[in-house]
Amino acid sequence: MKQYLKYLGIALGLLILFIIYYFLNQKFGLSIPCIFYEKTGYYCPGCGITRMFFSLLKLDIYQAFRYNPLVFSLIIIYFIKELINHIFKKQYSFSPKVTIIILIITILFGIARNTETFSFLAPTIIK
Repeated sequence: MKQYLKYLGIALGLLILFIIYYFLNQKFGLSIPCIFYEKTGYYCPGCGITRMFFSLLKLDIYQAFRYNPLVFSLIIIYFIKELINHIFKKQYSFSPKVTIIILIITILFGIARNTETFSFLAPTIIK
């Protein structure tokens, strides 16, 4: 029970920090830049994650997916896994092979989103 409360406290603290960051971003335009993008001009596999979470706060699921489809999909997969664990009272986890496959997909996603053919994977705003 103590460990559960510890994790709940950490999650709550992170949520509060995220909400503060969201309001600072909305009010003053304060944002954390992607160092990889600033130095290279290429999108990293994580570019768009902050905007994705901001879109989720606004319940704009489509735009959240557009900002970073890989991370969005991985979060959905993770929550489905946790739901299955909870429903069946078992502790399924990803094997090392799955982790390596996810790492390879992440690298390929990072490369693909910077090519002209897959430019739709870039974290752009849909109007």
